[in-house]
Amino acid sequence: MQFVIELSKYLMLIIVGAFTYHSVRASVNKNVNTHMKSHRWLIVFLFMFHFTGYFIMYLQIQSSRLLWLYVAEALVFILIIILHRFIYPGKSRLLLINMMMFLSIGYIILTRLSFDKAVRQFIISAASLGIGVFIPVLIQRFKCIRKYGWVYGISGIAFLVLVLLIGTESYGATSWLTVFGLFTFQPTEFVKLLYVLCIASLFRNRNDFRIVCAVTAVAAVTVLALVFQKDLGGALIFFVTYIFMLYASTEKPLYLLFGLAGGSAASWIAYTLFDHVKVRVLAWRNPFGYIDKEGYQISQSLFAIGTGGWFGMGLFQGLPTTIPVVDSDFIFSAIAEEFGGFFSLCLILLYINCFLILINVSLKTNDRFYSLLSMGFSVLFIFQVFLSVGGVIKFIPSTGVTLPLISSGGSSIVATVIMFMIIQGVHDENSMEKPNKIGVIIGGEEHD
Repeated sequence: MQFVIELSKYLMLIIVGAFTYHSVRASVNKNVNTHMKSHRWLIVFLFMFHFTGYFIMYLQIQSSRLLWLYVAEALVFILIIILHRFIYPGKSRLLLINMMMFLSIGYIILTRLSFDKAVRQFIISAASLGIGVFIPVLIQRFKCIRKYGWVYGISGIAFLVLVLLIGTESYGATSWLTVFGLFTFQPTEFVKLLYVLCIASLFRNRNDFRIVCAVTAVAAVTVLALVFQKDLGGALIFFVTYIFMLYASTEKPLYLLFGLAGGSAASWIAYTLFDHVKVRVLAWRNPFGYIDKEGYQISQSLFAIGTGGWFGMGLFQGLPTTIPVVDSDFIFSAIAEEFGGFFSLCLILLYINCFLILINVSLKTNDRFYSLLSMGFSVLFIFQVFLSVGGVIKFIPSTGVTLPLISSGGSSIVATVIMFMIIQGVHDENSMEKPNKIGVIIGGEEHD
C-alpha cells in the first residue's frame, strides 16, 4: 500500500500539471476547436484528480464516510456542469472548471486536515453553487442594480458598524457576527461585494473631481471601519481594490501614485498603533529568532514547505496540523507540504489564469458598469491570493486572509462563488455583443 501511496503523489502532480497546461492553453489560444478539446480534457483531469485524492485517503483511513463525501461532491460537480452548459451557453466554461478545481483541492486538503470542517465546507459550497445558478440571469435581467450605488455603500458601512458594536473577536480582529447563537459568519466577505458594486455604480456615468471625492469618502469610511475592527488584511484588500478601480475609471496615474503612497503611510501608522501588527512584523522579520512564541506559526509554515520539497510528502504523510489555523490562513503550507512545490506553482498559475480571465471580461464589455464591476472583482480576487500566499511563504507579513475557494471558511466560499457567478453573467451577456476596441484576448475565451 505504501508503494501505491508514493506513486499516487506523482500521479496527482501529473494530473494538476496537465490541468494547468490545458487551462493556460484554452486562455491564450483563439481557435474554437482547441478550446473545445481543452475543456473536455480539463473536465477529465478535474474528476481524475478528485477521485485520486479520495482514493488515496480511503486506502489510509478505510472510512465509509469518505466514500459518501466523495460521491456527494462528484455529483454536485456533474450537476453544476450540466446545468451551466444548458442554461448559460455563453458563459466562460474555463472559469467555471477552474473554480471547481479550486474547490476540489480544498475538499481534499480539508478532508485530510479535519473531516468535520470538510463536510461543512462542502455543504456551504454546494448551497452556494446552487444559488449561483440563478445569479447570471438576475444580473442580465435586472439592469436596475447599477442605480443603487449609495445604497450599496451605506449598507456595507452599516454592516461593518454593526460588527463593531456586537461582533465577536477572533485572532485579534473583531470581524464576526453570531446569529441567534446558531451560526457565525463574517460580514466583511459580503461587504466586499457591496463595496465593488457601490464603486462601479457611482463611477458608471461620471468620474469628475466631485464624484471622485464623494466615492473616496465612502471608501475611506469603509476602510476605517475595518481598521477599527483590527481587520487590517481586509482593510488592505478594500483599499487596493478602490485605488485600481479609481484608476480604471479616471485613467489618471496621479491618483494611482497618491493612493499607493497613502497606503504605505497608512501601513506604517497601523504598525505603530496596533500591537498584533507589531507581532506579525516581528515574526516576519525574524521568525526563527522568536520560534517559541511570535514566530512559531510562520516557522512551522516554512518547515512544512521545506519538508514537502518539489514533489510533496503525499496525503497523510506530512505534519501540517502542527501549524496553527492551518485549515484557513495557512492552508497553502499544508498543500505545499503534502502535494509539493511543483503542485503549489501550478496552483498559483491557475489563480493568475483566473485573474486574466476576469480582467478579459472587464475589457470586452461595452457597458461601463459591468467593466468596472469585473475589474474590481479581479483585483479583489488576485490581491487576496497574493496576501494569503505571500504571508505563508514569508514574502510579506501575515495578514490573516483566506486562500479563495480552498481555505476553510463559509463566508469566504459563499462570497467568492457569488462573485464568480456575477462575472459569469457579465461574460454571458458579452458573448452576444461585439467586443469593444480594447477587447483584446489576454486570458479568456473568444468563444465557448
